[in-house]
Amino acid sequence: MMSDFQNNQKTKPFKVAIFEDNFSFREVLSQLLNDTKEFICTGAFSDTRNIIEKINESQAELVIMDIDMPFVNGIESTQIIKEANPQLPVLILTVFEDEYKIYNAICAGANGYLLKNSNPEKILESIHEIRLGGAPMSTMVARKVLDTFKQVQCKNKNTSYNLSSREIEILELLTKGLNYKMIAEHCFISIDTVKYHAKNIYEKLHVHSKSEAIILAINQRIV
Repeated sequence: MMSDFQNNQKTKPFKVAIFEDNFSFREVLSQLLNDTKEFICTGAFSDTRNIIEKINESQAELVIMDIDMPFVNGIESTQIIKEANPQLPVLILTVFEDEYKIYNAICAGANGYLLKNSNPEKILESIHEIRLGGAPMSTMVARKVLDTFKQVQCKNKNTSYNLSSREIEILELLTKGLNYKMIAEHCFISIDTVKYHAKNIYEKLHVHSKSEAIILAINQRIV
């Protein structure tokens, strides 16, 4: 016979923390979780300051993260979370569907990537899927990920890149999520110089965007 303790453990709600700066949407998400028997929102935050402390206080077992967050954006916050607790799953829930943000979020350790126009059932199903070890994505997001990988792999098989040491350095910084301004400050060069090197990098790699360059660099182990 199952003990009362075992019964309580079996029915214990799964704790979720939400990081979303839009008050109305944050309230809707909280209510969505709390209206279920499986989940409970133990923390709903409007910014990412002291994010690890907030997560610890909420005892979260999963984090729902918006990308466009004040102070520290959702992608950088995901990386911070994963460095502190690699096993804590993060579900990105955002309006952004461009390849660059999708790929950077995945590289930061996101376990799933949903668009905010996903219906409530899809959001709850995605949390279930992550608990089972899955990596849920909105259909549009999954298609863009596959298309980007295919384009990069098809265009760049057996290609010699001949990148200079400075170009490799800038490419490596791009893969770490730095923008042109941050790279300029890091390398003590102007933004125009960074743009010049980036243009040469894209031409040598035979790609047309920053996201394609990052995917290729990691996939081909250039950096």
